[in-house]
Parts: sequence; C-alpha cells; structure tokens
Amino acid sequence: MQHLNLNWNTILSEEFTKPYFTSLQSTITKERELGIEIYPPKELVNNAFKLTTFSNIKVVILGQDPYHNIGQAHGLSFSVPTGTKIPPSLMNIYKELKDDCNITIPAHGNLESWAKQGVFLLNSVLTVQAHQPASHSKVGWQHFTDFVINAISDKLENVVFILWGNFALQKSILIDESKHLILSAAHPSPFSAHRGFLGCRHFSKANEYLESKGINKIKWDTL
Repeated sequence: MQHLNLNWNTILSEEFTKPYFTSLQSTITKERELGIEIYPPKELVNNAFKLTTFSNIKVVILGQDPYHNIGQAHGLSFSVPTGTKIPPSLMNIYKELKDDCNITIPAHGNLESWAKQGVFLLNSVLTVQAHQPASHSKVGWQHFTDFVINAISDKLENVVFILWGNFALQKSILIDESKHLILSAAHPSPFSAHRGFLGCRHFSKANEYLESKGINKIKWDTL
C-alpha cells in the first residue's frame, strides 16, 4: 500500500510486513496478471486512507466489500464516483439523511467530501472480483481491517462508529465503548432498511455526540 498519509504509515507499517498481508497482496497481483477484473482499480484500493487522515477521524462508517459492477467501486464504503447511478443502499442512506437532517438528496453518490471531513468510509474487504460479490472475503483483508478498527479504537477518543447490518455489528467487539460511541441499525439495503435503518437518525446523533465532546460536527450536506 503506497501514498498513505504519514500517520497511517506509522500505524500500519508493521502490519504490511506480516505474512498474511504479503500473501493477500500476492493473491490479488496474480489475479490481475491473469486478467481477472478486480474492483476498485488498483490506484483506488486505498482511497479511504488517502482521503481521511488517521488523526482526523471523527466517524467510521463500516461497509462489507466493494461494489462489484463496473465503474462503481472507488475505495470508499457505500460511495460511487460522480456520474455513476446511485445504488439502492446509498439511496436509502440519502433518504434517511433527508428525513433526519432535512438535506436535499444529491444527484450523485460521491461521498469524498465526507471522507475529507473525517468520515472514514471503510470496507471490511477492500477488493472484489468483477460481478462476484464477497469473492475476496477470505484472502485476508478482514485481518487487516480488524487491525485498523482496533487501532482507531485504541489510539483515538470520541469517535462515532456507525455499524449498519449484522456483518458490521460483529465488529463492535473491536471497539472500546467507554471511549467511543457505537450507533447500530439494520443495513440500508432495500431488503432490510425498513427493519430499523430508516428512522435511525444516526447522522444527527453522530453530530450531537461530536459537539458534546467539543469536536466540530460533520457537514453532511456538503455533497
């Protein structure tokens, strides 16, 4: 992994040398060499780390793995590049944002502006084969991202962890609730959003918590 902010390199440098990490990198490199289409593109795999510095993390929104269709994944959980059709889960996120904070639903699905404010948009698995959801779920990424979540919990304070769906909720064991706020709800997918995601008010709750700790709130409307 290259081009990370210096403080990320400090946090992760030892992890990069561990056998599981070199193995997963080798697996993905070999697949690319065989002509297997991998998303996101190589230069965007680390996008969340590039756009959100470690010391600036205020909120973590945890996804599962990248979108697996062409042109969608760009290294940020739930986000898609400008010009790409907004996926159903993200549209439900926007609907909740509108109901919670009275924010007009944008015409695009690019969440980079959130990332630059300190919203760490982390997928638990950072790559996927084209049209094969969860195809890289067992190559080792989860060891890495579990370490990342644990490092955030250990080394920072007053971070809001937003966990949507059972998969994300399983990561709560990595988070020290005495130092941080965990907000959990059903996944925003159309299959489950009605079971507690819609109406969860996580955006306003996150800002209320941050402000109570003297931390500048997230401008959710800067999209």
